[in-house]
Amino acid sequence: MAVVLPGSGSDAEFVRSAFAEPLGALGIRLVAPRPRASGAVVTGYLSALDDALRTATAARTALLVGGVSLGAHVAIRWAAALDDPRPLAGVLLALPAWTGSADAAPAAVTAAATAARVRAAGRAAAVADARAGGAPPWLTAELERAWAGYGAGLADALDEAARTPGPAPSELTRIPVPAGIAALLDDPLHPVEVARRWAELLPRAGVVTARLAAVGADPATLGRAAVLGWLHAGGRV
Repeated sequence: MAVVLPGSGSDAEFVRSAFAEPLGALGIRLVAPRPRASGAVVTGYLSALDDALRTATAARTALLVGGVSLGAHVAIRWAAALDDPRPLAGVLLALPAWTGSADAAPAAVTAAATAARVRAAGRAAAVADARAGGAPPWLTAELERAWAGYGAGLADALDEAARTPGPAPSELTRIPVPAGIAALLDDPLHPVEVARRWAELLPRAGVVTARLAAVGADPATLGRAAVLGWLHAGGRV
């Protein structure tokens, strides 16, 4: 079983489109938790990971955990805090955005600014801003669809993401299981340098890169990159 958490303002539908096919090809069942609304996204993700660990332990089956952007941050910090990591088969980390405190990380700044825009002018105005700012059409369509699912809780969810710390270097260095990292070479909000820094700190990690257009044409490109990185790092079914 693999539990993969959505990114900030994203949803389970995108996770399924990215990870179901590559994980299914290896016979791994995907669980994609739905984000809770109104500032409780991280709490919901942690509960989903705890539930999955209990299920995997009871069934004596291995567990993969991971996520996209914010979801990757939450999953890796959860894994680092485990007293016993033996049930874990690995971590799948797509689009890490920062290490430690968010500070002025592009993704955090953008999330906070978008939250303010949503409160001031509404969700449609924020989508229009993303479109006018040069975001690829497929990405603005994805944002428009996913953001609608948050309803009135969208701004709170974005603010929560902007202030949630990423993993500290000390957390990354104590992850004993193989880690697959997916990065996009042309994504300004999730710099490839962050992915490479995580790979340097993680004891066993593989980084596989792609580009935004490839994910737009086939979202499973992102999941394949993370899964391939995990296999390169020594992951196995």
